Amino acid sequence: MAHRVWNGQAQMPSVMDSQIEIVKGEGSYVWDAQGKKYFDGSASLWYANIGHGRTELAEAAYKQMLELETYHTFGRFINEPARTLADRLAAMSPIENPKVIFNSGGSDAIDVACKLARRYWQAVGETERTVIVSRDTSYHGLHAFGTAIAGLEPNREGYGTESLVPDTVRVSANDPARLEEQILAIGPQRIAAFVAEPVIGAGGVIGPADGYFETVQRLAKEHGFLFIADEVITGFGRTGKMFASERYSLDPDIHTMAKGLTSGYAPLGGIQIAERVWEPFFTGGEEAPAFRHGVTYSGHATACAVAHANLDVLEREDLVDRAGKLEDVLATELDTLVGVDGIAEVRSRAGFLGAVKFTEDLVSETIVRRAAERGVILRALPDNALQISPPFVAEPEDLALTVSAIRESVAEG
Repeated sequence: MAHRVWNGQAQMPSVMDSQIEIVKGEGSYVWDAQGKKYFDGSASLWYANIGHGRTELAEAAYKQMLELETYHTFGRFINEPARTLADRLAAMSPIENPKVIFNSGGSDAIDVACKLARRYWQAVGETERTVIVSRDTSYHGLHAFGTAIAGLEPNREGYGTESLVPDTVRVSANDPARLEEQILAIGPQRIAAFVAEPVIGAGGVIGPADGYFETVQRLAKEHGFLFIADEVITGFGRTGKMFASERYSLDPDIHTMAKGLTSGYAPLGGIQIAERVWEPFFTGGEEAPAFRHGVTYSGHATACAVAHANLDVLEREDLVDRAGKLEDVLATELDTLVGVDGIAEVRSRAGFLGAVKFTEDLVSETIVRRAAERGVILRALPDNALQISPPFVAEPEDLALTVSAIRESVAEG
């Protein structure tokens, strides 16, 4: 059988003969081409917040496509779904009075956020501010900027230079004192922006240490650099709040979003920008600088209509609050794995997500494969752990099934 698809984040020889072709989804479950049913314990790639198979999202896309599939938003042009979605997002934003830039996903969002941070400082005359600071073990997508600022070294290696984009630095992921030392050593007057996930996702599902973000935001205010909150994973309810910035009292200058914006029903992402950053580009008349940004499908009308329908579901079914309640259920189930032979660490209580880290004699990918045999899809993480991030429509018994599958898979040795 010829393999034409080059899978993302894959060592291809190890997956070509064991691919799982997903053909159907409903609620928290998906089915493969052989008819096997799986609990979607990772919500695909973190994003299936409202679950699979929602008729109302399909109907929203159909209705919009009949009216106008899309029209570009470059230059003078705009379309109604993009305009109204930007207004709706601004009303729920962790940023006061934001502007919104749309694009096609999380990697796009990081790319435009970092570009805008550097462009902003050039526009206001602080041309030495070019350094983008990110955290060890962080993940920010795989475009050029996301690759350059990745705190996961395998994502940065193999491109012939230390960084695909110059002037990027990584600092301590969760040690406030060490962070301050590093910021001062870099030279805070050189820093354009500090980028951070409120909860580290692919780097291990790790919540913030006490005092960490307080230190980040104090240093940003003292030294003037921008703070970018990467909420591609945590946005739209994953932490029991619409945004993790609310849960952790974050006050970002730029806020990235994707995944849960549409729950994966259409590719859509973007950033929200504080007035401090957008103001130079919106005032001054013909003398105002331009920010040359945009992708073909920025503000895609059908994707924006789907996002509206997704937000309607979140609100109508109170799924953000439900995710907050399921956080406790998941954490209680995961607690039963503490002390089990082969399990080195259990991580939870930073939202409706968690991770299980294994001892050196076990390999996370092996446990993930064994769990799939038991009908539970999970994802391996780089630190020999696995990711658990179910849809918000999961039931407590689904979470019990997930933990049972992990326990049984570990017991195989």
